[in-house]
Order: sequence, then structure tokens, then C-alpha cells
Amino acid sequence: MEEYPNLSSCSGEYAPLPVNRTKEDAIRLYDRISVIYDYLALSEVKYLERGVKLLNLRDGDIVLEIGSGTGRMLPLIAKEIGSLGTVCGLDISSGMITVAKRRLEGRDISMQTELIQGDGTLLPFRDDSFSAAFMGFTLELFDTPEIPVVLGEIWRVLKPGGKLAVVSLSREKETTPLKLYEWFHKKWPRYFDCRPIYVRRAIEKAGYYIESGEMYRMFGLPVEIVLAVKPS
Repeated sequence: MEEYPNLSSCSGEYAPLPVNRTKEDAIRLYDRISVIYDYLALSEVKYLERGVKLLNLRDGDIVLEIGSGTGRMLPLIAKEIGSLGTVCGLDISSGMITVAKRRLEGRDISMQTELIQGDGTLLPFRDDSFSAAFMGFTLELFDTPEIPVVLGEIWRVLKPGGKLAVVSLSREKETTPLKLYEWFHKKWPRYFDCRPIYVRRAIEKAGYYIESGEMYRMFGLPVEIVLAVKPS
């Protein structure tokens, strides 16, 4: 883990690159690659697990994962919240939901989990419904104007004092691999649809209290893990 950057000393800040693909493009892409996605995203697992662990979930917690994908983190979350807890996985891709359902088949946790196809900008849940929320390599998939909308929706459905953990590609530390990745994003936006964002700043601006922040490298790309709290 790298030392977390001093945000007040960052210079040369500019807005994250735009997401130049439609949501329909995103749905088609993730539907198409859903059956092989676990292999494509194998390098992400340890960062996702770290994000879940930072939530310090307890028995009986009700947890929302936005961008749950193939459901890789759902068994870990279910284990953390015990038999009295519930975890809901939401994803925009029906293909991802199908793969996640297969993952959960025959497991003891199937009664603790719910899978819903939906969009993080309009969560289909009542206010103050969840004890905690998790997003792993998902927030950076939303275009820049949508990021505060997503964080606002999470705020709405989180209970006061509820926690949010976000794992994301980060713009806080500029590296050569990051510049190269952004070039790919500009060149082929339908396939390199996520891009590094200012994770902590976006979450702070949305009104959350930052409890911790960690910075890692994945193939030279900065990965930021932020744990935040909705004030009581």
C-alpha cells in the first residue's frame, strides 16, 4: 500500500476524461463478456476483497453492492453479515446477473442474496434501507456528471451512520501506465469505458465523512480504496 496523497498539495488537476459510450453500448459489452469476465478481471479481486473488509460488516447488516457483476464479492459479503443479514447485488447487465445467479446456485447463502438489474443513477430502493454499500471498479464507469448523482442515490438509501466503500481507478497519482490507459480510453471508448477519477474528492463533495483512504498499484495503474460514512 502506498502513502495516501496530500490532497491539498495536488497540482495540475483536471476533470476526468468523459465516458464516450452510451449505456446501451455498456450493456451490450458486458452482456457479451459476462461469461468470461471473471478471467478478464482476475487482477481486481484482492482490491475488491480489501474494500469489503474495510466495511467491517456485522451480523444482520443489510448491504447493497452496486455493479455486482458476476457476483464474485457476494459470498464474501454474505459470510460477513451472517444468516440474519441480507445483500443485494445490482448490475446494469442482464448477462452479469445471469452469471451471478449461477454462482449462487446451491450455496447456503442463496436466501441471503437478491439480484436486481438496474442503474446506479436511479436506485430502486426506499430511503434509509441499507447499513452499508460497496462499489468495486464501478464508480469510474459513470460519466463525470453522473458520479454525484450515483453518490447522492447511495446517500439516500443508506441509513444514517451507514458506510460506503469504493474501489476505483484513481487520478490522484499520475503514472506512465495511467497516461497510456487514458490514451486507450480516448481511442477505443467502447472497450476501455472506465477511466481514472478523483475518488476521494467526489465522495467528500457528496457530503460523506472520509474514514480512511488507501492507494495501491495494479499493473502500474493507481487504485484508490475509500471508506466513507453518511453522518448520523
